[in-house]
Amino acid sequence: MGHKNAVLGRVAPAIRIWGRPLEAFSQPFNWFVIALAGILAFLALYPSVFLFYGSLVDSPLGVPGRFTLKNYADAFLDLEAYRLMLTSFIFGIGASGLSVIFALILAWITIRTNAPFRRLFELTAIIPNIIPPILIAISWVLLLNPSNGLLNVLLMSIFGLAKAPFNIYSIPGLIFAEGLILTPLAFLIIAAALKSMDPALEESAKTLGSGELGVATRITFPLMRPAILAAWTLNFVRAVESFDTPAIIALPARIDVFTTKIWREALGSFPANHNLAAAYGVGLLGIALIFVYLYRRFTSQVESFSTVTGKGFRPHQIDLGPWRYSASAVALLLLIMMVVLPFIILILTSILPYYHVPTWETWQTLTPKHYSYIFQNGRVYRAFGNSLFLATVGATLCMFLASLTAYVTVKTKIKARGILEGLVFIPWAFPGTALALGLLWAYVDFPIPIYATIWILMIAYVTRFIPYGLRAVTSTIIQIHKELEEASVSCGAGFFATFRRIVFPLMRPGLMAG
Repeated sequence: MGHKNAVLGRVAPAIRIWGRPLEAFSQPFNWFVIALAGILAFLALYPSVFLFYGSLVDSPLGVPGRFTLKNYADAFLDLEAYRLMLTSFIFGIGASGLSVIFALILAWITIRTNAPFRRLFELTAIIPNIIPPILIAISWVLLLNPSNGLLNVLLMSIFGLAKAPFNIYSIPGLIFAEGLILTPLAFLIIAAALKSMDPALEESAKTLGSGELGVATRITFPLMRPAILAAWTLNFVRAVESFDTPAIIALPARIDVFTTKIWREALGSFPANHNLAAAYGVGLLGIALIFVYLYRRFTSQVESFSTVTGKGFRPHQIDLGPWRYSASAVALLLLIMMVVLPFIILILTSILPYYHVPTWETWQTLTPKHYSYIFQNGRVYRAFGNSLFLATVGATLCMFLASLTAYVTVKTKIKARGILEGLVFIPWAFPGTALALGLLWAYVDFPIPIYATIWILMIAYVTRFIPYGLRAVTSTIIQIHKELEEASVSCGAGFFATFRRIVFPLMRPGLMAG
């Protein structure tokens, strides 16, 4: 037994942070963990420190300055700041709330009813996850702008209206577009909760005389409350940190939220005020951290509310009778708004000579000239090459670091493994605009000249998306039984050989998913 423990110590040695510090440097594996922690700390903390630094000095990028709180005073002690904060909160609460309502309706119809085509609806509901949010925002501008939006013009002609019934350039329009963009994420969280709910609880309530409505209000929705709150808090963070939708809808309407205000101060004005933008970024980071904390609390409650047992079961399904077709119609309407209309308007607009409301004569003017321009423009090829390079190399680096971190945090007993996971998830709480500002401050005077090059984008992407890779690969590592590693070690293989020959091949599905 002692020999076995000694052998296994080569796989998962414990680093002593206190007591005998030199022991941490006695084995190659410990050096590996220290190096990994250093890389993660550099990626997560370096831009964070410089974001705070930029908000506390009075000098522009790359110039030494004096300590001051004037940036925070200008940012948050003005009436305009309270208006900005109120608008941002209305946008975040509205968009996240709307996304949860849409997701709840879709999840209930596809998971808990006998509505026709529910499996097709379930698959279609996550398609917007692969569409860039900026394209969805553009599509709704083309559909609902008050001057010549396709839906507005159609409704005005059908009902004889004098003015457009909808105006996308407004806070309700901003909330509507962002709510549709965020619905798939809320759907994944809520649908998972519905699928994992033991039907025995609902069946017991029915045997005691409760109808379907009583079961839903007394059993189903109370058990789903943590998942609903988790979806809402996560989407609130996603909404207040988003820049794509506000840039397309809010900026033309002169509506400012935190992200557009940061953009105005950092890039949209002359001279740029990066210090004030950094102060806004710190404020946005503070809001995001509060709601990320709430999200972690709610997800921990989801686990404590879990009703899945070792027995196989199928979720309780409600027979809607003739109303099942109405349920399918509701789900179809939501998916038309989320997927079909944006796709149609984007494809149609791309083959028109210029944007206009389609008529019967439109079909005679369709042209491929926009696509010809794309394929004949060298700058487009360079942009595509850069994007492909960043996507492939960035994703590879993300998953490489995520797999190493996941192995250390899941498979070893190192006392500092929680610190590694914490370092990975710091960028997850960072709004994208705040992280970008931190990177600007951090790398403008970096010894290696990577500022204004593709490499600073690479660092930004890796920093931003490591948390998502860690989540994808952790679930795979948990399923790898320790006996496989023990067998490898007992045959004389060290940690690195075991990881390369045993663990890494078994992690491949999770790595590809990430």
